[in-house]
Amino acid sequence: MKLTVATLVCSVSVVLITSCSGTGSGPSAEHGMKLFNNPGLAASLNASSCASCHPGGQGLEQAPNNPKLDDVINRCITGPLGGKALDQGSSDFRSLKMYIESFADQ
Repeated sequence: MKLTVATLVCSVSVVLITSCSGTGSGPSAEHGMKLFNNPGLAASLNASSCASCHPGGQGLEQAPNNPKLDDVINRCITGPLGGKALDQGSSDFRSLKMYIESFADQ
């Protein structure tokens, strides 16, 4: 019985940790699209979003070819959007980058 209870407690703990950390869903282009259109991205203090300067991805067709794309994304966030740079390893950053890279397919 002790082994069963311990196993159950351990299993529940793993599920809760995974749920709280957000690692269950991972980055996605769909989430990136929401971020791209969100004027509050990265604690932005103005009413602009990525889509304000790049409606429908205009001007981003070659973005995936830019070896400094990660830096460019954060420069846009901290400059024109007035937000805080995103951690490049975060799910939000990777989702945003995936969405931006999807414009190369258009």
